[in-house]
Amino acid sequence: MRLAVAATPEVAFPALDFLRGAQHSLIRVFTTPDKPVGRGRVMMPSPVATWAETNGIECIKVGKAIDMADSLADIDCVVTIAFGILLPQEILDIPSHGFINLHFSLLPSWRGAAPVQRAIENGDDHLGISVFALDAGMDTGPIYRQSSFPLDQKMRSKEALEFLGEKGVELLSQTLEDISKNILPTAQRTIGVSLARKLSKEESSIDWSMRVEAIERKIAAFFPNPIARTIFRGEVLKITRSTICSDFGSEHQLSPGEFFVEKERVLVGTSETPLELIEVIPQGKSEMRASDWARGARITIGERCG
Repeated sequence: MRLAVAATPEVAFPALDFLRGAQHSLIRVFTTPDKPVGRGRVMMPSPVATWAETNGIECIKVGKAIDMADSLADIDCVVTIAFGILLPQEILDIPSHGFINLHFSLLPSWRGAAPVQRAIENGDDHLGISVFALDAGMDTGPIYRQSSFPLDQKMRSKEALEFLGEKGVELLSQTLEDISKNILPTAQRTIGVSLARKLSKEESSIDWSMRVEAIERKIAAFFPNPIARTIFRGEVLKITRSTICSDFGSEHQLSPGEFFVEKERVLVGTSETPLELIEVIPQGKSEMRASDWARGARITIGERCG
């Protein structure tokens, strides 16, 4: 089949690499326009645009769905992966085999923009992948293939997406084989629907009065973007890795947000068991070990964040 891929982030790389070397023909890539990045607001291409340039694949940058219309007539099927643009039915109907989506949840659970992040934040014990036929709804189309994997509790969203991106290749290959054999997808269940709304910077602030498990999951879910954060001495402190402290031996009960530094450990009080900070990003600095940051900050007894 003559294929195109519509995608934006790095999670699409394993599928792109596979399709480029498979029996099918990867004709072109669609991705979102360049965006301003960093303090200098320098315009940068999407990761998928960079991949296409490196691999000599035609790349079309589209800001809205209609921009794709003139470049679909010669395509049999389009594979979408975290594309970020909702596609209307008149666009979906142009390729002879329509559009399929590689989605990182067990649909109908976690429809939407951030399925892996919301699964981790919610404390799910598994991760999933679905390949389904796109329709005009939000991840509502019929399903070709699904797989489920136990969630490694050490995984943050970054590691989980890398894992699922690799695992999705086999499912995608099987689905394309199904399509070539005219095997039809199965309608999604109507029960168990949940929405994975996009993570926002506004909800990245940590409420230290929450249960420690919920805080730890939030830190894992929000990495690498937008990154969970708190305020310390009037500046933003981003927290990129943490673990629950199970052996806090001090007689002093930490109040929510209160620091306790001992040797190589940096603890923060919650509504119950303290949370140990492992890696942080102080404002204006690079990621570092929390113990190195605390040593330089010279945290005093009773100081708190939040």
